[in-house]
Amino acid sequence: MATILERNKKVAPHKKTREEHAEDALYREVWEEVNNEKTQRFIKKYWRHMAAAAIGLLICVTAIQIGINIRNSHRMAMAVNYETAIQNVDAAALASVGENASGGTADLAMFQSYMISGDMKTLEKLATSGNTRDFRDLAKLHYIAHNGDEMSAQDVKKYLSELDTKKSPFYYTAALTVAQKYLSVGDTENANKYLDKIINDSDAPAVISATAQELR
Repeated sequence: MATILERNKKVAPHKKTREEHAEDALYREVWEEVNNEKTQRFIKKYWRHMAAAAIGLLICVTAIQIGINIRNSHRMAMAVNYETAIQNVDAAALASVGENASGGTADLAMFQSYMISGDMKTLEKLATSGNTRDFRDLAKLHYIAHNGDEMSAQDVKKYLSELDTKKSPFYYTAALTVAQKYLSVGDTENANKYLDKIINDSDAPAVISATAQELR
């Protein structure tokens, strides 16, 4: 008994007659005409919305491109200004780059401006509003190095409190600085708390750990 598949193989494909081809052509023509008419009605009804959307998209794309070009031009200008300021050892120019640049570049320029001029206002600004934690914390340590003698131990501890976390790259240096300040006023109890924290930490840098052991 032949299977359905075998029987189907023996069935010759149906050949359309001329009338059937004509009917298909007429159907396609009518279908295309109906679709064209619907499209035209849709366009007539919503052409203002479509035009507004197209113009809006063009404006957005243009604005984005202009923004990218302006940002790239600004970065290039800042790079040139920074290089020129470094070559001329110009603290004022570096401070200007720090004001107008962004991210780590601005912080680096600000810090170098301070190193050249010794301007404490520049250092304080970097310490309070620097873009990156590394430079903010570094600026705070430099501030204590200059003004720590005039501050109480509690004030030094409070000022460096944001460095009292391993998220800060100067965590151990700050701990040692606070300990040294406590020792300078004869408060060995509080000083030893910070020194022990360094000594008992296996991650502490060897130089800082050795210094803490000597002070202990």
